[in-house]
Amino acid sequence: MSTSSLVPERHVAVVGGGLVGILSVLYFAKRGWRVSLFELREDLRIQENKRNISHKSINLALSVRGLSALKNTTLGLDEKVLESVIPMKGRMIHAGEGKLKSQPYGVFGECIYSVEREMLLELLLNTAATFTNVKMHFQHQLKRCNFDIGKLEFENKETGKQVEYLADLIIGADGAFSTVRTQLMRAVRMDYSQEYISHAYCELTIPPKINDKGDDDFAMDPNHLHIWPMRSFMMIALPNRNKSFTCTLFMPFENFNAIKTEDDLMEFFKKYFPDSIPLIGEERLKEEYFRNPKGSLVSIKCKPYHYRDRVIIIGDAAHSMVPFYGQGMNCGFQDVEVLNGIFEEYNISAVRSDDKLTFALEEYTRRRHPDVTSICDLAMYNYIEMRSSVVDPWYLLRRRVEGTLYRLFPRYVIPLYTMVSFSTMRYSEAMQRWKRQGFWLTMMGMSLLPIGTVAFIWIGYHQFKRVYPHYINFNLYYNRIM
Repeated sequence: MSTSSLVPERHVAVVGGGLVGILSVLYFAKRGWRVSLFELREDLRIQENKRNISHKSINLALSVRGLSALKNTTLGLDEKVLESVIPMKGRMIHAGEGKLKSQPYGVFGECIYSVEREMLLELLLNTAATFTNVKMHFQHQLKRCNFDIGKLEFENKETGKQVEYLADLIIGADGAFSTVRTQLMRAVRMDYSQEYISHAYCELTIPPKINDKGDDDFAMDPNHLHIWPMRSFMMIALPNRNKSFTCTLFMPFENFNAIKTEDDLMEFFKKYFPDSIPLIGEERLKEEYFRNPKGSLVSIKCKPYHYRDRVIIIGDAAHSMVPFYGQGMNCGFQDVEVLNGIFEEYNISAVRSDDKLTFALEEYTRRRHPDVTSICDLAMYNYIEMRSSVVDPWYLLRRRVEGTLYRLFPRYVIPLYTMVSFSTMRYSEAMQRWKRQGFWLTMMGMSLLPIGTVAFIWIGYHQFKRVYPHYINFNLYYNRIM
């Protein structure tokens, strides 16, 4: 794949070769910039490197925002990804005693998609490698930046040597513990907050089962995200292409710390997740639980995301969120799409230096900050919903009411999950609209309560009168007494 015949004058350095970083490489390459990607890990496209790479836990859920960003590369990435995903149409609630309850995500059959991180990362890397104006540098650890002159200093982990590069623009996509963000803090007055939640996570596996034909098959319905809600903690399971499920147990650190022996573990699972034991297998459960790390979960917010026309941070480097809305990757992909759209608005070219790049980066911070702050907050809220509200009768009633009103008046009432996962509506707008809807639904419920109470009394009275007529004829009793 060739780029523009014009020789690009501008050079962008993308620090961080995760999903968001590589997607930004593709967008800038398409715009004709000279692009350099720097990644600390080895190149996972090389087979022998894959087992040496520490993979992130928690499966990825791809929804409309992520697909939109992939589609707008105009490289057909959305179509390629959809060939390798598993659609999930709703939550499957494991309510105990083998009871299962499906809760659809969308009113009109919408679904999200379970996607394997490694597959998606490899697709993006292979696509980036087809551009002649892209160079990728692996095993490069960023040490420091001088944003004013565009200098980056790395340590080449393969050779042990210190190397320097110059760039016109630096993109920090190097994750929640971003070195670019740390350097940016020295250049701007950055507002920064970091919150670890009291819960950790541990990853487990449900292997494929053998079906009647002797082939591997899914042990549970693959078209659902499975949830075992326990009010203060939960376990979830997402399907994989190899017919297995990746389970993630989320619970407070003190719960993890209380499980010290295999007997403790089995007693815990028999009490809270009994139906999962035959699915995982007792020996596998013991092995994976004590072998796999117990990861922490952090939410990070900061502002601004840029410094002059020299640097901008995106993805987890700018807004790390807990994983409970499945929007981390989708939000990061949308960061890239929004940034590209602003470059279009300001006519930022790869071959012109007399443009408005500073103003474009300022606009990105101004426009994006309320949205990413909103989704960070919504991700926190959704943990409560997933582990507790999904079995709460009042939550389920409101969900039904919202769904019915959405069917009847789709322009006026939209469920929150639909706005977040099945549209590209700004996150901040979705949150504001959700709050307004909640207020009016509450007011409607309060206004209907007296009517419902009167109706309940009226129905109860006539039912009682039908069954016990001799107790109800008050006029007759009165006349007899008088």
